Amino acid sequence: MSAQPLNGLKVLDLSRVLAGPWCTQLLADMGAEVFKVEQPGAGDDTRHWGPPWHTHGDEKVAAYFLAANRGKKSVAIDFSTEEGAQLIKRMAADADVLVENYRVGGLKKHGLDADSLRKANPALIYASVTGFGQDGPYADRAGYDYMIQAMGGMMSVTGQPDGTPGGEPLKVGVAIADIFTGMYTASAILAALHERSRSGQGAHIDMALFDTQLAVLANQASNAMVSGRDPTRMGNNHPNIVPYRPFATADRAIVIAVGNDRQFAKLAEICGHPEWAEDWRFATNAARVEHRDAICAKIEAILVDKSSDHWMALLLDAGIPAGPINSISEALADPQAVHRGVRQARGNGGLGATPMVGSPVRIDGQRADAALSPPALGEHTDAVLADYLDETERERLRADGVIA
Repeated sequence: MSAQPLNGLKVLDLSRVLAGPWCTQLLADMGAEVFKVEQPGAGDDTRHWGPPWHTHGDEKVAAYFLAANRGKKSVAIDFSTEEGAQLIKRMAADADVLVENYRVGGLKKHGLDADSLRKANPALIYASVTGFGQDGPYADRAGYDYMIQAMGGMMSVTGQPDGTPGGEPLKVGVAIADIFTGMYTASAILAALHERSRSGQGAHIDMALFDTQLAVLANQASNAMVSGRDPTRMGNNHPNIVPYRPFATADRAIVIAVGNDRQFAKLAEICGHPEWAEDWRFATNAARVEHRDAICAKIEAILVDKSSDHWMALLLDAGIPAGPINSISEALADPQAVHRGVRQARGNGGLGATPMVGSPVRIDGQRADAALSPPALGEHTDAVLADYLDETERERLRADGVIA
């Protein structure tokens, strides 16, 4: 099987910032041809979300933009104009997928809403990504990841407990609601493509950051519903598993993630206290959760006397998941990351050699990496629009500021 099974799929990307672009980047990695429609002279907001900046000649773009836009062709069209909107309609008429993240009803005034475009192209899969979805009391509200993490419960379980140093609700260090929404949207598009292969009909996909944030609360949401009590912030402790946290050693902290009682018995042996596995307070995970502080204090009292390398060798030999707390640079330079080719640099576009983290998807031993690096603003306007407009028409629209 090809590592780019979406070859031949045409995606019209009207999205900006992160959730929508993350979705279309995944599709591009798997072979789709993605036309990223951007506002002439400005482009995606994230082009300006710096520093840090990536520069190449006269081009300057924020590093943020590079993270979510590889594999795409940038087409600069002002579809707030009548001629620009008509051009988007022509492109949508032979597209397979359209992804947008405008506020509910925002594209209807241009005739670019799902109903209008699907009437002209019933096979079109139209994915709308918004803060709160297409209906409900908050449908008209704008939504950004930070506020969604707050409203969706994520911040309530992230951070140190109240009453401890730094004890306050915290957001996750990356825009997790945006990223997961992008991934869910890509999954929904693939499902709709499968259904279309049988029925010939497209679909309107309604994705909300708020819905996604609630969904990815995972065990925390389930804990709340089953127990009737809200989970609290526990710092680096796990609410359901013990020991499952960082432990200090003689030189640096390491994370030990014991997932079952067999692993705990091996950990007890490594610590020189096999009797812990028979102690009624620690013999089962449920008991360890109840006596979390006692067992964690015993483990750390042992580990702190020797180096992280000493303990890592013993833990990994015993099959106990463990690892250091790396900085991002350390993680990218890790031998496993180097072997897997995670860190990449491509220079086949208008932004020159751009550093990036490649796709994690591998199919039959091949990486699903998009061929193109992130684009300069409007880099592919002429090449893409040549299929819709002759050179004279393109020059006229360029002079009028409709394209760039």
